[in-house]
Amino acid sequence: MSNPLTTPTITRRRMLQFTAAGVAMSAIGVNTRAFAQDGGAVRWVSPRGSLEVVDDFGYWVAKRMGYFGDLETSVEAGPQDATAAIKLVDQNQADFGYPSPGVLSLGLEQGMKLKSVFHIMAGDVFDFAFQKGKAPADLKGMEGMTIVLGSAGWQSIADPMLAAAGVDLSTIKYVEVAAWAQSLAQGQADAALTWEGLRAQWRGQGFDFDYLLGKNASVFPANSFVVRASDLEDPALKDLYTRYLRGWAMGLEFGWLNPAAATQIAMDEFPGLGTQMDPETAVESLMQQSGLMHAHWDKRGKWGLHLEDSWQTYFDAIHEIGQISQPLVASEVVTNELIDGANDFDQAKVKADAEAFELRDEYKAVDIAAIEATL
Repeated sequence: MSNPLTTPTITRRRMLQFTAAGVAMSAIGVNTRAFAQDGGAVRWVSPRGSLEVVDDFGYWVAKRMGYFGDLETSVEAGPQDATAAIKLVDQNQADFGYPSPGVLSLGLEQGMKLKSVFHIMAGDVFDFAFQKGKAPADLKGMEGMTIVLGSAGWQSIADPMLAAAGVDLSTIKYVEVAAWAQSLAQGQADAALTWEGLRAQWRGQGFDFDYLLGKNASVFPANSFVVRASDLEDPALKDLYTRYLRGWAMGLEFGWLNPAAATQIAMDEFPGLGTQMDPETAVESLMQQSGLMHAHWDKRGKWGLHLEDSWQTYFDAIHEIGQISQPLVASEVVTNELIDGANDFDQAKVKADAEAFELRDEYKAVDIAAIEATL
């Protein structure tokens, strides 16, 4: 590259070091406190390093509309290290993490006893961004490229997508950069990993990129909620987690029915987001996310349901490329045992809530149909 990045290239050794189970999260700035198993709040940790996005609208809607009932809940951003969320769960410092399947598999490889209980992103949420006019026709065309990532752990996301498309991974150079969108815009790399929702936010921030969309190019699953496998052996915790996930399911249903209302609720939580995204961009971001949360509905029909064959295809693929050393069996990693209970809510009430929600004028003006046409 004519303007090479100075950040060190990510090696596979370094990527795997991110999953070392012995790292104490308190040492990297995450506070510890009582969690659900001790009678405290149900704590959920984001993998993004920030909560100031509309992506978690299901939670904010549930909180605003009272869908969690009397449950005490907490959401936190955590460090941007892609594997931080599962480390926190593994070390009893959080109850729910939200990893990609790749990050989850790396945690399992390191001996973490985790299980996926609620599959939020049923379609592949991850995309690749390119400078305008420089996107290849397909993923195979990315061979030999330099790709910027916001976290080294994200290599476990990109590698399987590229390998499945026939890319020789030895030709790919990954570089970790905190401001990875800016790096791509400045021509310091060929591509950047991104995801639905962030794609709209980047446009709102003035980044005019071309994209290869994962939902069109990949058959893999994406992020899900994971817990300690041992928690599922405790009937009281299973009941607690089911009621917690029911709140999320109701929030997701509300957002599917009225995306403008869900966006307004999420934006109200973070007034600063209004300086980054106008209402139209924010609604588009949420709808990009919601569409994947609702993906394969003809087979799923319930929020959070895992399609086991999709996960097995993914696990087989990452074993083939050596991302994990031992094969994984999907039925031992994902479970739908909480899904029926999580979806056991009054759909008519949620529909009435969504339809009756009072939108401010700027959200009333958003053309939902026009956004749908771009998705």
